[in-house]
Amino acid sequence: MTILEELQWRGLIADCTDLDALGARLRAGPTTLYCGFDPTGDSLHVGHLMGQLTLRRFQLAGHHPLPLAGGATGMVGDPGGKSAERNLLSREELAHNVSCIKQQLSRLLDFEAPGNPARLLDNADWTAPLTYLDFLRDIGKHFSINVMVAKDSVRSRLEGEHGLSYTEFSYMLLQAHDFYHLRQAHGCELQIGGSDQWGNITAGTDLIRKKLGATAWGLTFPLITKADGTKFGKTEGGAIWLDPRKTSPYRFYQFFINTDDQMLGGYLRKFTLLPREAIEALEARHQADPGAREAHKALAREVTTLVHGEAALADARRASEIMFGGGLDGVSEAVFKDVVGEVPTVDFDASRLGAPDLSLPELLVHSGLSPSKGQARKDIEGGGIYLNNVRASEVGRRVTAADLLFGQYLLLRKGKRTYAVIRAR
Repeated sequence: MTILEELQWRGLIADCTDLDALGARLRAGPTTLYCGFDPTGDSLHVGHLMGQLTLRRFQLAGHHPLPLAGGATGMVGDPGGKSAERNLLSREELAHNVSCIKQQLSRLLDFEAPGNPARLLDNADWTAPLTYLDFLRDIGKHFSINVMVAKDSVRSRLEGEHGLSYTEFSYMLLQAHDFYHLRQAHGCELQIGGSDQWGNITAGTDLIRKKLGATAWGLTFPLITKADGTKFGKTEGGAIWLDPRKTSPYRFYQFFINTDDQMLGGYLRKFTLLPREAIEALEARHQADPGAREAHKALAREVTTLVHGEAALADARRASEIMFGGGLDGVSEAVFKDVVGEVPTVDFDASRLGAPDLSLPELLVHSGLSPSKGQARKDIEGGGIYLNNVRASEVGRRVTAADLLFGQYLLLRKGKRTYAVIRAR
């Protein structure tokens, strides 16, 4: 398959300024393309993987990717997809966010590839030196207000409750100027982005045509949603971040392994670099035996490895084994803390451990796993209680400091999947 045929098969083309002409250009030889990522926070989230992975697919096909951190556009804020204006960041906050995001962009792209290494750019480098009057004279004069107002990202905000500030209205010009600059300085002929970027991207292709008389293309991929139509990457606890300090590799792994069956094939296509044959084989095996969850495991494995690496994947799998009753021998404290972060945790007076009047039923009540000591005793007698993933068979079992994991924790389980952690303090 050509790169565009692959993107179509994977469901990664929403719009293109001229798909046939772009296909002919790509068949003629390598081209340079870019995708921008605004540093509105100190981490990208899984929704941003579409841009990074699409750049990676083009790079694997021999093209030249330019990931761009929006040090300039991040100061303004893209109005697209927002119902109200973003809070503007200070220069210090923005600089911190840019440095964090640059590290994340470096994980999925090859910056040392022979022949076509990725090059990381920051649009503040060419935007900050511009004066306001020069920008209005050289760039602003090429834009029609009538055309800008007709763009979906602008019109939806003008019709909304909060309206649109002049600052946000100017965002389109800044992004168009980025494309224009990259076309001049790096021969960049293609900009990619989510479908909500269509208006901004076409503004850039128009500017390049007017100022340079040159051709440039825009290509967008669809915004990814979950089975219920809600925004991809959002959970009750918030976004699923690429920064392991904000979303642990274990939780990241679990997010993908819990993918709804009806979204599984689409996610394998969009979020992995697995070839078509491998994906279709996984889909066939899933149809034959859904309970084996082989495709879910492959999806979680591939995406976690891409974002966090092999070592983090191994830790995430180990933490998952614990949550399914696996033994704790050899588990590192870091892996166990990933589990603690996902399980209800209550504190307990460490000085009471080993006391003659302290029994396992009391800890079960304290943890919330049993409503009373009487019920706790019945739960133990019924074989449904586990301490540190080992079945507890004695109602009168004493719990001492020797039972603590890493000198601090007790892992209690009722039945197959109901966990609680007691933290001795």
